[in-house]
Amino acid sequence: MTGKERVQAALNFEPLDRPPVSATFTPEIELLLREKTGIQPLDIGASLGNDLVKGVAGNSLEMSYYRPQKPSYTCPWGIGWRWVNNQFGSFTEICNSPLANDDEEEMDLLKAYRIPSPHDEAQYEPLKKLILEYGKEKWMVGSCQISLFEAAWYLRGMENFMVDMMINPDYAHTLFDKMMEFVRVAGQKYIALGVDMVWLGDDVATQQNMMMSLDTWRIYLKPRYAELISGFKALNPNIKVAYHSCGNCEAMIPEMIEIGLDVLNPLQPMAISPFEMKQKYGRNIALFGGLCVQQTMPNGTPAQVKEAVRKLKAECGRGGGFILSPAHHIQADTPIGNVMAFYDEALKII
Repeated sequence: MTGKERVQAALNFEPLDRPPVSATFTPEIELLLREKTGIQPLDIGASLGNDLVKGVAGNSLEMSYYRPQKPSYTCPWGIGWRWVNNQFGSFTEICNSPLANDDEEEMDLLKAYRIPSPHDEAQYEPLKKLILEYGKEKWMVGSCQISLFEAAWYLRGMENFMVDMMINPDYAHTLFDKMMEFVRVAGQKYIALGVDMVWLGDDVATQQNMMMSLDTWRIYLKPRYAELISGFKALNPNIKVAYHSCGNCEAMIPEMIEIGLDVLNPLQPMAISPFEMKQKYGRNIALFGGLCVQQTMPNGTPAQVKEAVRKLKAECGRGGGFILSPAHHIQADTPIGNVMAFYDEALKII
């Protein structure tokens, strides 16, 4: 069975000898893995055993995290970023939001703001190469994460935009509509190239609960997600749509199912139990993730990693509808032995 066939069967809720497997890595972990294994092909995860391969449009906000200029840079969206070092490597954080000082009534900066072009064909060349290399064997994913809410607050600033959603609805709706255009066009381009799944995403929850009331989510985000999902499926009825939100986003899950979402990621286990979500929603939506990158992967032993993987396979993998994966990129503080333990156990036939 190919990776493509395995993921298709899982998303059709068919029983399998093992769940599909996926993992992604911070740059530090990828470099260490390549050094340890000698793997050089285009996608190291595919070589290690991933059943999915993901590509991203070059102008996507998702690509703004790791641009190489140091100590700071401005991404194509006009957002300022700076590099921060720690004992394990480095990461980036936002230091300037281009719409932060805009007047919420006049909206001069917002009216003048232009998103990077989603029509620039050159930015899709890396995905075309991935599809050419892996498209027959692997489940191909076109990612549009940092879709709406995160994109908006990156530009406006978190505090400003949370206030906008409460008392400046015209500003919030206008900014959301600008953000939506990139996601809509990029998703259409992905589908035309032949991906199997479009991946949306916004972190809309903390580890305790949603960042906003469900009513606010219904006003601004639900109808836009519904429009994107229905639009993608109108282009290709067989396309699957995934959605990423870290944190405890359970409050919105029933309504994401209602609007046609196929796959929910990442089941961050320190915020939301993957086992409870499987019991509650596992017949109506496929689940993707579940392995803790906050404790188990960085601090556990290889034996503990394997035990966590076995439990996820046994309980969440039952009856299909599950893709086994760490709940985010494997972070730079994770021992390489634990990464290999994940794959050793994940790829075993049950």
